[in-house]
Amino acid sequence: MKIALYSGTYVKDKDGAVKSISQLVSSFRNNGHQVTVWSPDVSPLDNHNGLTVHTVPAVPVPQYPDYKFGFFSSYTKRQLDAFAPDIVHISTPDLVGRKFLLYAKDKSLPLASAFHTDFPSYLKYYHLKFAERPFWKYLTWFYNGCDIVFAPNESVRLKLERENISNIEIWSRGVDKELFDPSHRSEKLRSAWNAVGRTVFVYAGRFVLYKDIDVVMKVYDRFMEAGYADRVRFVMIGSGPKESEMKRRMPDAIFPGYLTGAELSATYASGDIFLFPSVTEAFCNVALEALASGLPAVVSNEGGCKDIVEKSGGGLVARSGDIDDFFSKCLELFGNSVRCRELKAHGLAFAETKSWSTINSVVIDRYQKMVNCECGSMA
Repeated sequence: MKIALYSGTYVKDKDGAVKSISQLVSSFRNNGHQVTVWSPDVSPLDNHNGLTVHTVPAVPVPQYPDYKFGFFSSYTKRQLDAFAPDIVHISTPDLVGRKFLLYAKDKSLPLASAFHTDFPSYLKYYHLKFAERPFWKYLTWFYNGCDIVFAPNESVRLKLERENISNIEIWSRGVDKELFDPSHRSEKLRSAWNAVGRTVFVYAGRFVLYKDIDVVMKVYDRFMEAGYADRVRFVMIGSGPKESEMKRRMPDAIFPGYLTGAELSATYASGDIFLFPSVTEAFCNVALEALASGLPAVVSNEGGCKDIVEKSGGGLVARSGDIDDFFSKCLELFGNSVRCRELKAHGLAFAETKSWSTINSVVIDRYQKMVNCECGSMA
């Protein structure tokens, strides 16, 4: 197959969505298929292992300049024509994604999309909840224009169905078990954090409002106020526009920055409990990475993180936005080595079943059938 893939960003390890997309592209290529990627956000330092990646014209997103708005040009169309894809895959339903959809329709090509990010859920954090309905109206039009829409889990599938989106199937997510593993735990790193003899709570993600970072900061306050300052350490992996505020409000926390690769895996594995209260996750790759690293997780009862924790039995679920409940769940694990070992075992067993090659074979098989079917669908 020749697969044309559009993604709003294609910078390695930038976020959970692009990690999933990169793994999917690797699986396509490993199975002998040809892929060309288009994106407005591409790192000039990455050779992409020989993969052809075209950059579309773009401008920075206001307030988030490390993300970009792209524009579809006549040159992009000529690139698509020259590649002559058998199928089009759209990972981001933005303006360029819309043009890719229209291109596929015009060429009568099989068309697939994946729901990676619950963008409408972000709006309330910026006092834009009034725009949620129009946004969903557009997304419903967009996804119903595709032959297939992949949801990462059952909860997202149900959400999309409630918005009258059809043709939904499940494409879960995997984890690199060689990279994320308890064996990468580093006592030297814990010593550098002054965390020897302490319980280390780890957060990993963007420092933005829609990750519910305020819950993390308030749970931190609870531990400090309850007299646990010398018995806990908070390690905040990531970066973002709220970083200075978080450092001010969490003076005893460790901020190692935005990490990837071996540094990220060692930081996960050197923690004890993963705290991630976000309610806007479609899947929550970071929770799966934490479980694979041997950390029980405390997450919200809304969004994709809940699905991972409940299916794995690898953590506890707290009421979204409820500081008392999150603090209570953290205390339930704090100092309870027996309970933590039990949850750790469940999480590790679950992660062992989530190899990327197995997960992505679902998409490859499905696309092969779509391409082989003259109508571009399984109907």
